[in-house]
Amino acid sequence: MEMAWISGGTFAMGAEGFYPEEAPVQKVTVDGFWIDSHPVTNAEYALFVQETAYETVAERQTDQGPPGSMVFVQPPGPVPLRDWRVWWEMRPGACWRHPFGPDSSIRGRSAHPVVHIAYEDAMEYASWAGKDLPTEAEWEFAARGGLDGASYPWGDEPEPGRANIWNGIFPWLDRSEGGHGTSPVGAFAPNAYGLFDVVGNVWEWTSDYYRSGNARFDAGDDPLTLAGEVADNPRVDTPAGAAVFASRVVKGGSYLCSTGYDHRFRPAARQPEAIDSGSCHVGFRCVRRQPLKTG
Repeated sequence: MEMAWISGGTFAMGAEGFYPEEAPVQKVTVDGFWIDSHPVTNAEYALFVQETAYETVAERQTDQGPPGSMVFVQPPGPVPLRDWRVWWEMRPGACWRHPFGPDSSIRGRSAHPVVHIAYEDAMEYASWAGKDLPTEAEWEFAARGGLDGASYPWGDEPEPGRANIWNGIFPWLDRSEGGHGTSPVGAFAPNAYGLFDVVGNVWEWTSDYYRSGNARFDAGDDPLTLAGEVADNPRVDTPAGAAVFASRVVKGGSYLCSTGYDHRFRPAARQPEAIDSGSCHVGFRCVRRQPLKTG
């Protein structure tokens, strides 16, 4: 896994004019860190499982039912967009090895991002690799690629061809070559920091518990007290409510995002993801905060 060095600095975190949970914009400083140049792939996760015999959350039997995970199901025609359950299904047997169910496999998909990864699964891999998951601030700073304040990693226009997103009318008409789904990492151009797939392809876990608005800045180890104050890599280390219902922040959008629906293929985009589950469009990448040894 190649990593890129991010020198750190101060940037405008968040966005106005898209979704309320992304506001307000706040100046945030992060220290330098290393970050994976692309999301963890099936091949990389398979090596971890081979060496540790780790079993992901989606592969475990529970009191609630058989092992499984959430899978996108493309409707045959237009459907109301008010209810996401129309195009999502909890499918028994779906997991990272079988992304669409027990009859599917990752054969020929070794370079695709690993999916159906719960938060625990991502943390176990990161620990094995001697790494960590990025904070939301670290992730967003790296994804922006130095374009402070821009809506996308390449500028202010959406340019759908720059990322793996839904091409058509969501959720029933996708004109993408090969249909909807993940793409091999590196299939699209990197941002200015050399990072691939920072938007689109798969949502990526961060280490922060989800809180909206100002709460994500003043609930961390270095709480803000004055409007406009610069936050030092704010971390939300405690859930807002009962831990059993806790969600962590995922970033970057996925192949199910589009310009017409769920316009979240942007560095500032964020949403909560339940820590005890995964789905066919959630993956992760890791960071390392101490300098890498060379020579």
